[in-house]
Amino acid sequence: MKITIYHNPNCGTSRNTLALIRNAGVEPQVIEYLKTPPSRGELKKLIADAGLTVRQALREKGTPFAELKLDDPALSDEQLLDAIVAHPILLNRPFVVTPQGTSLCRPSEKVLEILPLPQQGAFVKEDGEVVIDAQGRRVAK
Repeated sequence: MKITIYHNPNCGTSRNTLALIRNAGVEPQVIEYLKTPPSRGELKKLIADAGLTVRQALREKGTPFAELKLDDPALSDEQLLDAIVAHPILLNRPFVVTPQGTSLCRPSEKVLEILPLPQQGAFVKEDGEVVIDAQGRRVAK
């Protein structure tokens, strides 16, 4: 079963998402997208398959978003894609691709909606939030 995560190891949400995938007993293909950025075509497909607009896939915090004035509503999707290609840190993360779909997994638990296999045991996020109980069931908030 092929599962791919576009991952940033410096991001807690990305690390939690990767851990949830592994908690389902799957070792995904991990693409550190800052080291190996997706092509323009791959970006367009990821974003479209996740049901997002290019603007919704942009990350503002910790990026050159403000300096590049990417909040300008007059900018086209093509111009926004140009910015992401030039500055991959602008791509929000993590994107996950599974046989059941593609999702921008923010929060990390969103990956549970597209994982084809159940969780194998308990899972606690890095911040201490319990997400999955010992029987592999989702814990209600």
